[in-house]
Amino acid sequence: MSASMALRTILTEVDPSWHGAGTDTIDPELLVSARQSPLGRRLLARWLAADAPALLAPQPGEGFGAAARRWPRVRMARLVRDLGALAYAPAIRSEVRREPVRRLKQALDNSYLLALDSLVWDGKVQAQLGAQLSAELDAALRASEADQLLFDLLDGRGRTELRVWAERRDPGLADWSRLLLPRTTHEASASLGTHLPPEAVERLYAHHGARPLAA
Repeated sequence: MSASMALRTILTEVDPSWHGAGTDTIDPELLVSARQSPLGRRLLARWLAADAPALLAPQPGEGFGAAARRWPRVRMARLVRDLGALAYAPAIRSEVRREPVRRLKQALDNSYLLALDSLVWDGKVQAQLGAQLSAELDAALRASEADQLLFDLLDGRGRTELRVWAERRDPGLADWSRLLLPRTTHEASASLGTHLPPEAVERLYAHHGARPLAA
């Protein structure tokens, strides 16, 4: 993929809230027009550069915007969900009540099995953190019979684990993970701590990076 096509992909997927400062964002019609012209795309890219310097910098070898090309939205979502499930593994493993276990199995599918896999991560955390994770998971399950709150909880934690890991290992991916979501969503999760071992994050990163999108 050429640099021009990579930039088109990035600008199409970036949440519109990143095209602006504070509450001042570009008018939607103007944004559409800018995306359709070479000059407009260059101006938008220059605007985004302050928030995504690693993603938008020229990259030797893999080329411009490599993280965006390797991690389209669908693949990123799968990685984030699995990281979230793994981060909540201590709570998921300690949950023995029939109905919560049924809901977790049904909602998370293979991510549930991942959370139980001690070969990926042993799930050992300090008692205070374990209690916090269990309380957060329980609150999400009790709040609604629908699964969206559960997904939001896991995805929020998964994005934070990915961002912190990627800031050291793949800065372009850290930038890209922020740009795919509204700026306010990123800011709200920026204060979350992390507890997954780097090797566990890297293992999932490698697995999803090599997995076909259609799988």
